[in-house]
Amino acid sequence: MELFQSAKQRLGWDNKRFATVLILSLIILPASILLVTISRSSTFTGAGGFSITQILKGKFRQQELREHLASPPSVAPTPSPGFRTQQDSSNRNDEALLDGLLMSPEADEPSCLSRHQSYRKHSPHKPSSYLISKLRKYEDLHRQCGPGTKSYKRAIRKLTKLDRVDRDHSSSEEYCKYVIWLPANGLGNRMISIASTFLFALLTERVLLLHQRPDMEDLFCEPFPNSSWVLPVDKFPLQKEFWDEKDRHSHSIGSLMQNESSRGQASSYLFVNVNHGRYDGDNVFYCDRGQASIEKIPWLIMLSDQYYAPAFFVMKRFEKEVIKMFPEKQTVFHHLGRYLFHPSNQAWGLIKRFYRAYLEKADQRIGLQIRVFNPKTVPFQTVMDQILKCSSKENNILPKLDDAKPVGTSQSGNGTSSKAILAVSLYSEYYEHIKNMYWTKPTVEGDVIGVYQPSHEEYQKFGDNMHNMKAWAEISLLSTCDVLVTSAWSTFGYVAQGLGGLKPWILHKANDQNVPNPACVEDLSMEPCFHFPPTCDCDTDEKVDAGALVPYLRHCKDLNWGVKLVE
Repeated sequence: MELFQSAKQRLGWDNKRFATVLILSLIILPASILLVTISRSSTFTGAGGFSITQILKGKFRQQELREHLASPPSVAPTPSPGFRTQQDSSNRNDEALLDGLLMSPEADEPSCLSRHQSYRKHSPHKPSSYLISKLRKYEDLHRQCGPGTKSYKRAIRKLTKLDRVDRDHSSSEEYCKYVIWLPANGLGNRMISIASTFLFALLTERVLLLHQRPDMEDLFCEPFPNSSWVLPVDKFPLQKEFWDEKDRHSHSIGSLMQNESSRGQASSYLFVNVNHGRYDGDNVFYCDRGQASIEKIPWLIMLSDQYYAPAFFVMKRFEKEVIKMFPEKQTVFHHLGRYLFHPSNQAWGLIKRFYRAYLEKADQRIGLQIRVFNPKTVPFQTVMDQILKCSSKENNILPKLDDAKPVGTSQSGNGTSSKAILAVSLYSEYYEHIKNMYWTKPTVEGDVIGVYQPSHEEYQKFGDNMHNMKAWAEISLLSTCDVLVTSAWSTFGYVAQGLGGLKPWILHKANDQNVPNPACVEDLSMEPCFHFPPTCDCDTDEKVDAGALVPYLRHCKDLNWGVKLVE
């Protein structure tokens, strides 16, 4: 205090002036120190992550700052087990955008919740940078040529006139080319054929449009940003021709190749029938000469229920390109399926409610997909015995029961593991039997077991939207499982294993009352099986073994004449 008094006397200040100077000094000095510290350290941050220098320089609006301060990024809701959202993801680009498969989708979050939420594990299979670049280019093409655009309207006007298009069409005039997908058979068949047709569109720079019947409405979100993949059928000039067998044959790729006089000139549209009950002449689609003949045709109309993507890996025209897109060859459907198929909000509601109620808290989820193609000749007990032989006796998939204990005995062992068994079947008997097993007997390890079935429709209902909605929900739920047992020949199971990145155990197809031996076999890869590959050499027309052409194409374990992609 004496020091202050001495200074005051030397300067000749009165008490009021001295107090003013002292207060200003106490304000300015700390502020100066703070600014010097900030300027020397660019890593000093505050306000929940924004740089203080940025705030002082006015780089953020007041509203943005208030919102950021109200919800600091270091505070996040605890995620549900197995549930991924953009908020709780440790790496947003890796998780929410599927390692780059998807563009940043913030704008469509209310209209497609499933694109921002998932119960599947993060995939260890990374898409190639080349595939990602192809998807971005395709999205630009679809945005330019999709329904409602000037290019689309111009293409429709040309099609309405049914112009005959010169195969040597001048490339100086920009125009869009399309491939229209027609539905055939059940949902599983449709999804694997859509994925195959999309791969064809990527390889040939065509725009994929779906002929979406009422039974497929509101199953999937629109996959392409700011555009639709649904064909406006009511305004499409060829809707009658879609289902006219004679017109499909006369305007098919097979007829085009057989008619020498028409090769120089081609119609504005052409049908390609690679369905399982196909017109064999259209197998020329799998040959380079067939692809050359349709390259300039603006509209291709594709009818297929097959997973024909493996064929592109043995076609000289596409082989290098498709391998560059998929260096890990068993991931074709895994990547394309996760890119294309996101449950609509209605379907996602079914999935989310069931998962949270029955599967979420389990330490392990076991999926059983049971499809019986001939229930009249294969009795229930045969199938049930086969399931148990596969999952309990041959392989340790289902928890083992302690048969030495009497009925009603409490759980033995010190196990604390909880396991959820998801039984998916058209019939309820398998679920009831398995549920009763684990209700009346303890397990050897003392596991807590829950057995659940979302629905049992009793038979496949074609043309029923809610039936397909439930099927899609069940496929999605199966894809969240840790272990999967599927049925031979079932495209339903193929889709689940592909989306989940799972290599399943396949129940061999039973044809009578005898349980197959072995009951099941581990699949070669997560890829679907191509049930009916081409069997003739494109150049010689001689019979060929499609499963012996290249090392990465092998015969399917569940269908010995089919082929699938493997590593």
